[in-house]
Amino acid sequence: MDKVVIGLVEKVKIKGVKEVEVLAKIDTGSRTNSIDTNLASEAQLGPIIKSVSIKSSHGKQIRPVVKAKIEIGGKILIASFNIAPRGHLDYPVLIGTRTLKRGFLIDPIKK
Repeated sequence: MDKVVIGLVEKVKIKGVKEVEVLAKIDTGSRTNSIDTNLASEAQLGPIIKSVSIKSSHGKQIRPVVKAKIEIGGKILIASFNIAPRGHLDYPVLIGTRTLKRGFLIDPIKK
């Protein structure tokens, strides 16, 4: 399997009922993907498939999870995203290792 080389910040397309393109943080310290509440609404993602307990620096939270088709570095796949308020953060989408293990290499100096 060919690996796609991506940087620590990467343009991603989130494909729900509507398609949106945003910058995402590539986070090898997180297992799961996360998407901002407003962005999930804008892309019209759904339905909610389950709820999960997430540990963060703010403690434990229960978050809804949706599946979405995404494109990263030209590679298209289906991934799960927990929905969280990320408006105060630099990037509305976080891509974790469960997705990164599906054919990506991270080059920290790639822009």
